[in-house]
Amino acid sequence: MPRGSHPRDEADATPRARLHQRIARHLRQYRCRCGNRVFFRNTQCLACHAPLGYLPDVGRIVALDPGPYPGTWRVEGRDDVLRCCANRDSAAICNWMTGEHGSRGLCIACRLNRTIPDLADADNVRYWTLLEIGKRRVISELLAFELPVRSRVDEDPERGLMFDFLRAPPGGPAVMTGHAGGLITINVEEADDAKRELTKAQMHEPYRTLVGHFRHELGHYYWDRLVAGTRWQGPFRALFGDERASYADALKRNYEQGPPARWAESYVSAYATMHPWEDWAETWAHYLHMVDSLGTATGFGIDATDLQCEIVPFTRDDLYAPDDPEGEHLLMLLNGWIEIIMVMNEMARSLGESDFYPFIMSRPVVAKLHLVHMIVADARMRTDL
Repeated sequence: MPRGSHPRDEADATPRARLHQRIARHLRQYRCRCGNRVFFRNTQCLACHAPLGYLPDVGRIVALDPGPYPGTWRVEGRDDVLRCCANRDSAAICNWMTGEHGSRGLCIACRLNRTIPDLADADNVRYWTLLEIGKRRVISELLAFELPVRSRVDEDPERGLMFDFLRAPPGGPAVMTGHAGGLITINVEEADDAKRELTKAQMHEPYRTLVGHFRHELGHYYWDRLVAGTRWQGPFRALFGDERASYADALKRNYEQGPPARWAESYVSAYATMHPWEDWAETWAHYLHMVDSLGTATGFGIDATDLQCEIVPFTRDDLYAPDDPEGEHLLMLLNGWIEIIMVMNEMARSLGESDFYPFIMSRPVVAKLHLVHMIVADARMRTDL
């Protein structure tokens, strides 16, 4: 439940108000103090020219006032002294703020980096900019969920998270995007639109984006943090399958035989059929897709109840645990999001573009999304993370 909301408030509110309350920290609506609308990536208001910074602890873009000494800033309504992330003036163009004595002068998102590409190469500069833009959006969503986000580099060497952004040298071995023990490796050439679209076509994928890569690989990381060895491991195996099955055999089978027939009846994507871990990571990524895109739409006043869409809504019978008190929350999110996605896809077609969201939700997928939803909600209450 978002901070500041109460069960009675939600019970008395309209469906639209309840949805707004539920995703309050995920709304992508930002305004400068002058009233001008500003956006997640902005470093300056174009109306009043005030410098802007993102406060990751509250998920807000704010105007900055000079602090007590050079290089420091204050924000109206707060007593703490802040600094801009050390990457603000770099190719990362980071607008996030950090404490006066932040680690290495970096914000909570930038200090997750262990390796960045060689910036002596102009292409790498462009790639890194795009990688950081995508990464910050995803990290901000994790913080809104109140999930643990700590750097494995210098904050939590045992359970933290870190990124290597790598590019294969000419004639050298390929860089594989993936996760292993808290380290997420991203091939920086995924930031090259032409190369990424070529791979997408070769792999027969309907969707391939930088944000999608981050969300998928983070799904593997949070499986280790939130599921492995916990009370959720049994429910996970019941719904997704037994992760102890050989991953190497599953990978070989996937590339030799492809996905099983009628896979869309039980999985959110063809890749999800490969192994329970991949099914989880794909489902996790789609859960984050749903919440962030719905938060963005709602923040701009796009309300599913105002749309002329006719869908057969999912009900409690479609959930993993129909008696879950929070089940209605997921149904409200999911059904509203599906109506908005229908319109977004049709708008894309009207412009001659591919669907924004080229996937179909089946009842088994909804049950898996519900389990992800329950695990994320449970993480807020855990003290061992």
